[in-house]
Amino acid sequence: MTDTPPATASANVIVVMPAMNAARTLERTFHAIPREVVSEVILVDDNSTDATADVARSLPLHFIWHPHNVGYGGNQKTCYLEALRRGADVVVMLHPDGQYEPALIPDLIAPILAGEADMVLGSRLAEPGAARAGGMPLYKYLANRTLTAIENRLMGIHATELHTGYRAYSRDFLLTIPFLRNSIDFVFDSEVLMQASAFGLRITEVPANSRYFADASSISLRPSIVYGLKTLWIGVRLVLHRHRIWPSRKFQP
Repeated sequence: MTDTPPATASANVIVVMPAMNAARTLERTFHAIPREVVSEVILVDDNSTDATADVARSLPLHFIWHPHNVGYGGNQKTCYLEALRRGADVVVMLHPDGQYEPALIPDLIAPILAGEADMVLGSRLAEPGAARAGGMPLYKYLANRTLTAIENRLMGIHATELHTGYRAYSRDFLLTIPFLRNSIDFVFDSEVLMQASAFGLRITEVPANSRYFADASSISLRPSIVYGLKTLWIGVRLVLHRHRIWPSRKFQP
């Protein structure tokens, strides 16, 4: 376990990387992180079956290993708890598979550092045609647009994409939402969004590019359908909670 040296940034910006079988892309992604604005990098390996742990130990980052697989959401819980414990002012989630461009990190954190947002999303759909040009499959593009439109209606916002894995959070954001009550699978991200809406936290977006390639992680069609249905369900639960029909602990302090 090796800690990174502090960066020159005045704020303590910590990048967290929830990893699962990312040995082939981790080193390249790590070295692309702009260290002038990032204080530290934390990688949590969710019991990968490849050499992810070995690669992580060779890099100047803070490494945590799960002896058992706890899922994408479970991995993020460890990431955020450790980042908070290490005094993060801003936490950026960056997938280690290289699908999202690390160079965007200064743009992601800027609205939070300026006090203009509590959560920033790197939207692949903010610029027309960018997602498809980056290789996003058509069915994922259409599903993304449809789910985002429905969620916008439920949350009362006007985001271009609510299904990006590229995100930045303020410390107060993570201390406000009860993310430990969330699911351990992929719907964790949707639950965080609904919690942001429930607690009146500010969400903004910046355009982001992504690349789909052989080593980039991506869920297949069937899990995508399950994820979509679970996302709609958590949206329904938010509405029922707001109308005091069926309260949910996920939306309670």
